[in-house]
Amino acid sequence: MRQAIMHKPGDIEIRQVQDILPSSLQAHEVLISIKRIGVCGSDIHVFHGEHPATPYPVVQGHEYSAIVLATGSAVKSVSKGMKVTARPQLVCGECGPCNRGQYNACQELKVQGFQAPGVAQDMFVVPEDRIVILSDSMSFEQGAMVEPAAVGAHSTRRATKLKGKNVVVSGAGTIGNLLAQFAIARGANKVLITDISDFRLQKARDCGIEYTLNVKNESFEEGIASVFGTQGFQTAFEAAGVQSSLDVLMSNVEKGGEVVILGVYAKNPTVNMFYLGEHELNVFGSMMYKHEDYEEAAELIASGKIKTDPLLSKHFNFEDYKDAYRFIEEQGDKTMKVMIDVND
Repeated sequence: MRQAIMHKPGDIEIRQVQDILPSSLQAHEVLISIKRIGVCGSDIHVFHGEHPATPYPVVQGHEYSAIVLATGSAVKSVSKGMKVTARPQLVCGECGPCNRGQYNACQELKVQGFQAPGVAQDMFVVPEDRIVILSDSMSFEQGAMVEPAAVGAHSTRRATKLKGKNVVVSGAGTIGNLLAQFAIARGANKVLITDISDFRLQKARDCGIEYTLNVKNESFEEGIASVFGTQGFQTAFEAAGVQSSLDVLMSNVEKGGEVVILGVYAKNPTVNMFYLGEHELNVFGSMMYKHEDYEEAAELIASGKIKTDPLLSKHFNFEDYKDAYRFIEEQGDKTMKVMIDVND
């Protein structure tokens, strides 16, 4: 079978490796045929050698859709021919976070595609307990979007309660877009998404996010006043990963409000701790997702409550894996989600 391996930053080779035989499966394992792989920002960091927790060589690929080819003798929940995806988290199951059900923050966490081999190959083996079944009505592209959508599901659960609240999302990339959609689905009163790209903000509107703000053209303060009036906003999500974004959210969120951090910062930001304490702000981190987040993401995408089709930018054949990265580099803020077509 084919496998895309990154030997070092910028160097991707498509090579032939041994097929995985159904007879090699352990009792609770599932053999799947990979159909689509989504490329995310973290993958690009690895491509440039800028991901601090990824060794080389590495097989990437962590957001994907697939078809079940075979199952181990003890597998009960899935069967051959089913459309599926799966969580890419490898956890120890024994540390404090795992024992309290917070396995997404496992002390020994490894993520396939980063610290463990990913799915950039024709076939892959996944334990049954990480499989999420996809509706037959879902496209393979929608299935590959469950992973980033699950980030939005989890981060909006991290907030205390969104129903009836005004919400600001800073950063209108794929993650910011999807979490804004989840905030709407969870009953937020108004959701405003901000960015410096008109392209990304138009994609937000295409996905049903009514309120958008380009902070290059209008100040943050003017924008929130226009949308929320004197009500202000009570919850913020920082998905841009820049100091200025964190600053305006913390400076403008209502006293006693909350800020959920998803952004990946190239440089550690500074926080005015006196201001945080004096305003009794709640600041939460959000790390990936849990299984229920994956299941909810799959369900809401299938129902149409979470829209992913407007986010699809371009498809590349598996053999052109490196070209997909180059396309993202060249297109910059004119690209949302690029798909690798593995098997049709």
